[in-house]
Amino acid sequence: MLADLHLHSVYSDGLNSPDEICRLAKARGVGLISITDHDTMAGLDVKKAAAKRHGVAYLSGWEISAYDHEEKIHILGYGCVVGEAYERFNARRKEASFARAEDSVKKFNAIGVPLTLQNVLDMRSAPDLPVHTMHIARAAAVYLGLTAGEVYREYLARGKAANSGIGRPTPREAIDCIHAAGGFASIAHPGRIEMPEDEKKALIISLADYGVDGIESVYSTHTNEETAYYTRLANELSLLVTGGSDTHYEDEVHKVGTPTFTPSEKLLEKLHIIY
Repeated sequence: MLADLHLHSVYSDGLNSPDEICRLAKARGVGLISITDHDTMAGLDVKKAAAKRHGVAYLSGWEISAYDHEEKIHILGYGCVVGEAYERFNARRKEASFARAEDSVKKFNAIGVPLTLQNVLDMRSAPDLPVHTMHIARAAAVYLGLTAGEVYREYLARGKAANSGIGRPTPREAIDCIHAAGGFASIAHPGRIEMPEDEKKALIISLADYGVDGIESVYSTHTNEETAYYTRLANELSLLVTGGSDTHYEDEVHKVGTPTFTPSEKLLEKLHIIY
């Protein structure tokens, strides 16, 4: 069975509806998907219904935007139950996302960009969702005449004028929440972690010792060499390999079902997927 276990929808910073994602997955022979919106499992019933409508198996998922100091170490959570552990953690993340957005807006204002918090909030698809950095980027892009990606790189990335690190959870806090919610935790896109390789390996080993369950070795921008390396490392550390496209919208690099990922029997068993 082909799978894509890293997708984003309008419930966070993606541009496609769950129905469109599931339609694309079915058309490309992908039998199992997980829509891993940032810091939320909002719309879970809608996502499940869309998958059922298109004949695709669905696994609940989300991606926690965790940071180790200032470095992104995102953690994917699969099979979590929406209960007390999830709700408590998610409420804190949502509150922090508003504080972070407000901080970035103030920093934009200080450099002459007349952005308001309401501009940012209006970029969400629904009023009960947390704010994501790309919502800020899209709102600022209106004033700056740039693409959202350009705004992120020039103003919101680490060390840039409007960057804010308020309220970011650590990878260990993310793992704890995922496990408390009955889920499986996987380190997202390790090739994108911007650390010297020896430091990155030490971090991955420490998270494996802490109890993370998997690592996303198969990923849209990983080279063949990176995929092979992280797969070997997963085997050495007794982690299971996950994979996904990280599609927020389709472009030359990110497409639903690309790269090809066939989950192992052990992973499917761990995720309680029966087919």
